Amino acid sequence: MKKDIKIPKVANVYLVIAPEYNDLFKTNDWNVYIVNDKNVDIDLVLILSKGFDKNRETAQMKHKIDLLPTKSAVKFELMVEEVLVLDNEFKVTFFCENKLFEKTYLIPANTAKESTLRMVKTIGKRGIVIN
Repeated sequence: MKKDIKIPKVANVYLVIAPEYNDLFKTNDWNVYIVNDKNVDIDLVLILSKGFDKNRETAQMKHKIDLLPTKSAVKFELMVEEVLVLDNEFKVTFFCENKLFEKTYLIPANTAKESTLRMVKTIGKRGIVIN
């Protein structure tokens, strides 16, 4: 039954949070990207995200990406200031080579800081890698 279901370990798929200037609203925003650093495409990426702490929880956001090509990234969520002070959980499920993969990523509260940024080649900008 449940114990017989084998879900392979996720490798070379990660999240990046990156600061970006929003020309339209004249604001400094933090955006979340999903990165596929595998040598194969991944299909039907489903992402459930929410922010939380001991006393609060945000509404759950749902995202779908039909295809995430090899060595590419897709921006899928804006993180507003009020959410950055919460722990943020991202449950990611996808298919790769006819296998189902699943992983939960956690961005701890107050992680989004300029001092922790590094260059992320796949997105071509500085960000914080979440594995």
